[in-house]
Amino acid sequence: MRVAWVLEELGEPYEVTVMTREESRAEEHRTRHPLGRVPVLEDNGTMIFESAAICLHLADLNPDSGLIGPLGSSERALVYQWAIFAPAEIEPPLLEAAIYAERDPERAARARVRFDAAALAVSDALEGGEYIAAGRFTVADVLLGSALAFTARAGFADQLPANVQAYLGRLAARPAYQRAAQRAPA
Repeated sequence: MRVAWVLEELGEPYEVTVMTREESRAEEHRTRHPLGRVPVLEDNGTMIFESAAICLHLADLNPDSGLIGPLGSSERALVYQWAIFAPAEIEPPLLEAAIYAERDPERAARARVRFDAAALAVSDALEGGEYIAAGRFTVADVLLGSALAFTARAGFADQLPANVQAYLGRLAARPAYQRAAQRAPA
């Protein structure tokens, strides 16, 4: 979804290929991703995997899009910071809290404490602004927003700080997000 969202923001054409479990484990796909996972982007014969890497690469390829700051700038460093914060600090405890909610509530509670601390850091960074970095929508918002949106599936989106809930609402209202949501599986 997040790669499709970036491609929609850029106005770039793309194809979504849905794979069966068997297809993802086949040798053909393992040449694209060594663990047989998705997404994978083919760019001029090079296979790029990991959604954050793909999104950052797409932003780099389109510097005039505004999705990333100029090379070597503090603005770009902040985009990188928040783009990496999403898979490093938001996703692991969020997924752990969701997965273990029923079968190991104590583990889920510990994960939730880590997630809440990360969500508070996002809330603090959003104070007085609509987007996470650079004073405008960037690829960091795609990565952070898509990670935080999983709280709806985990059942605690309504427990996020109010400004984070409003941020998610702004992101979901973007036409590119809506187009990507219609085309790409979550």
